[in-house]
Amino acid sequence: MYYKETGIGIGMALFLFLLWQGVNMLPFIFFTAFVASILYFNNMRMGGKSFAAPKQDNKIKLVNLEDIGGQDVAKNELREALEFINDTEIIKKLGIRPLKGILLNGPPGTGKTLLAKAAAQFTNSAFIAASGSEFVEMYVGVGAQRIRRLFKQAKDLAKSQNKNSAVIFIDEIEVLGGKRGEANSHMEHEQTLNELLVQMDGLSTDESIKILLIAATNRADMLDAALLRPGRFDRQVKVDLPDKKGRLQILELHTKNKPLAADVCLEDIASDTMGFSGAHLESLANEAAISALRDQKDEITNLHLRSAIDKVIMGEKLDRLPCPEEKRRIAIHEIGHALISELVKPGSVATINVTSRSNALGYVRQTQDNDSYLYTLEELKAKIAVALAGSIAEEIHLGNRSTGASNDFKQATELAKQIIFGGMSDVGVVSPDSIPKELLYSTLSAILKDVEAYVRSLLSANYETSTEILSILLDKESLTGKEFRELSQQIKPS
Repeated sequence: MYYKETGIGIGMALFLFLLWQGVNMLPFIFFTAFVASILYFNNMRMGGKSFAAPKQDNKIKLVNLEDIGGQDVAKNELREALEFINDTEIIKKLGIRPLKGILLNGPPGTGKTLLAKAAAQFTNSAFIAASGSEFVEMYVGVGAQRIRRLFKQAKDLAKSQNKNSAVIFIDEIEVLGGKRGEANSHMEHEQTLNELLVQMDGLSTDESIKILLIAATNRADMLDAALLRPGRFDRQVKVDLPDKKGRLQILELHTKNKPLAADVCLEDIASDTMGFSGAHLESLANEAAISALRDQKDEITNLHLRSAIDKVIMGEKLDRLPCPEEKRRIAIHEIGHALISELVKPGSVATINVTSRSNALGYVRQTQDNDSYLYTLEELKAKIAVALAGSIAEEIHLGNRSTGASNDFKQATELAKQIIFGGMSDVGVVSPDSIPKELLYSTLSAILKDVEAYVRSLLSANYETSTEILSILLDKESLTGKEFRELSQQIKPS
């Protein structure tokens, strides 16, 4: 910087002197502007890019690990890795090598970026963020230049903030760190990845600033093996979808600043949202608040939250209205799903609806008390029964089936395959690659026909009950699980 300022000063003095001597400086001005523009655009092309760094002022809200819900395991593992940065004296005594990289692996919307920001706050480090796509260019050498610039900018930022460590966060790192030698790999990609590997190896002579690289991906299988070896990404932290307890924590965080009515039970909402990520739950709380505003309510009620669940899963209600015959068929179809769901697992129906959302003409949303990750033969057959119930109900009440059950059949077939490949069918333990197609087909057909006969007997036995519910559902268009169970008190188990 000193030499640059000196050169500019000498140039200005020379310019003024020549101007005073009466020399025509107009050509010199044009030439200087031409050279400066070439240098500027060349610098931009060759990676002259500043990466995102949050300003340290009151406008930026700091993120703490306590502000992230539903990721207790990931936070504990991350906290242990970060202690190596905070307690440098202890790790020197024990001869521990500081970690250089942490890979956060998990589905989208689970809080990987928040964990990286919280890591910078936990270690009192400067924070700088980039995306893997920012290093991909058609010009050879640009990506490598940007990698060097990123690490240099992180060190400069730490120095300017009087900190001795910096956290670099690269999102979607599979774009940058994909396997070399693949069909989509090229020289520029490999040079960029090689430069990242060099920087992570710590070949830089400046050791006054400790650099921790945190990367996020949902496709760890695409990453190059050299990037994942110990000494580069030393820790791989799994950031998975939250369980029921985690979903409750996230809902409490996102409704902290929202007025909730007395009838709201967040634990019930957490039970009904299995498979939701943190981003889904944040959207759910926001949509519920929007619904309350639309209804001109001062508080968010349980009905607003239930409606928000449907909207997050299925989308907004559509204006298209089916004809009366189609609406009747849709209602019969959904009642079939709901009746069998209640028979195989009482209390499982959360809502039944015949209003169109997205690609669904109607739907039944189910709930469960606890998250399940393993299923028995009986549980899989129960799921198949619920999937087949809609089309069978159409056949019993209307005498034929429709195309509305195509997705149900796909789901039932996949569940039946789980029975076969899980070793729970008559063919015993088989491999998906070795089983003959004829045997697979015959076994699938046997499982589905067996469940279909079971469902048909149940729905036939409850024909009158479903007819009574049908008229009410057509009138109200939606029923809560509680209302449906009150209407189906005379349901027969066989």
